[in-house]
Amino acid sequence: MNAEPGPARRLALASPAGRWVLAATVLGSGMALLDTTVVPVALPAIGRTLGGGFATLQWVLDAYLVTLAGLVLLGGAAGDVVGHDRVFLAGAAAFGVTSALCGLAPNGTILVIARLLQGAAASLLVPGSLAIVSTSFSAEDRGRAIGAWSGISGLATVIGPLLGGLLVDRAGWRWVFLINVPLAAATLLTALRHLPAREASPRTRGPRLDLGGALTGVAGLGLVASGLIESTRLGGPLSGGAILLGAALLVAFGVIETRQQRPLLPLSLFRVRAFLVANLTTLFVYAALSAALFLVVVELQEAAGYSALASGAAIFPITLLLFVLSPRMGGLVGRIGARRLMTVGPLVAAVGLLLFTRVVEPASYLRVVLPAAAVFGLGLAITVAPLTTTVLGAVPAARAAIASGVNNAVTRVAGLLAVAAVPLLAGLTGGAESGGSALTQGFHRAMLISAVLCVAGALVSLVGLRPHRRHPAAESSPAPE
Repeated sequence: MNAEPGPARRLALASPAGRWVLAATVLGSGMALLDTTVVPVALPAIGRTLGGGFATLQWVLDAYLVTLAGLVLLGGAAGDVVGHDRVFLAGAAAFGVTSALCGLAPNGTILVIARLLQGAAASLLVPGSLAIVSTSFSAEDRGRAIGAWSGISGLATVIGPLLGGLLVDRAGWRWVFLINVPLAAATLLTALRHLPAREASPRTRGPRLDLGGALTGVAGLGLVASGLIESTRLGGPLSGGAILLGAALLVAFGVIETRQQRPLLPLSLFRVRAFLVANLTTLFVYAALSAALFLVVVELQEAAGYSALASGAAIFPITLLLFVLSPRMGGLVGRIGARRLMTVGPLVAAVGLLLFTRVVEPASYLRVVLPAAAVFGLGLAITVAPLTTTVLGAVPAARAAIASGVNNAVTRVAGLLAVAAVPLLAGLTGGAESGGSALTQGFHRAMLISAVLCVAGALVSLVGLRPHRRHPAAESSPAPE
């Protein structure tokens, strides 16, 4: 394989060249992160325009997650082989093109296909962005550069609900996707002009990319999602068959990974207790988060009469608290341990989800919606930074990148499964599609299910993580549990 080429010289974060590299990577990652919070706000408008019922809304989210979750590890591995710069540029170009296809889609089927392609583009863009930051800056500035990349990129997630609502109300839902076209163009122009020149490196033979494993994983996830989302249309036997076949393919993916010289998913990582526990907590908590972001805006717009902008403003406190408080919670890990935070945080989030069951038509924002969103956002803020710290601290530094990639994939899989399964379990089909009391009753059941998921995440952390023990050197060198 190609050894990863290195920059002709390492950059300082404060230099003009360093700031341009940071700008290019932030534009790319921010564009992909924006999708996670801007698209859910547009779903009711998409459903009214394109039809297809509740299943179409689920597919608009899950089609993107199927390919992103299934291919994101392959995207990182491809960067190791051909260079992260090339993968990043290809991802940015493809994301712009596929976003245009989404925005111009004439019907639900074309939109879902375009979303599948957009997720594949994001699987190249996301890992390439962070890898460029990691390899471009000097050792002294690398940590600060990664922190700046994370913080500035995170702003896209924060503003997503408000931006999505504004675009839908003022310009139409298609601009939720079309806005990515100029962002992708700016990313490409900035990257082509300012990414540092790379020195050629000798070619050596090495293991190939695990394309078979990646495609097996994508097919497995897609079939499971299809069986869950299309259960009403397919009927029990066909739906169950799709889920079983998808599960079998996911098992086959695991077998394939055990036989690869360079697996996309090193299963040996899950032998580390803290890593396994943190990813199980991720699965439960992010499933609850994805279900909430999806269903709250649908309930507020379709049943409670909120505009797209008002529904975006309603969930804005969730992303704002997560962005503002997460760094502070990360600082508590060394003092009180991740176990306490990863137990208390999901429980607080569960209370917030239970508060959402007070939403009825009409729903007062200040008395009903805001308290629920604030408590839920606080619970997530308590949880997420300690969770990430635990994931990275559970493995040697040399494996931190792959550990982060695996956790990112688990996050996407959690969202995919939640969007497909929670509405089905809550009975959000048939009459619920037309809004009104049927939708509200199903929404309340969905929030209860999501609260149970958060409680499960708390129990996993409480039982699975070891109690925090302070050592004399803890003040100078805090370490996660």
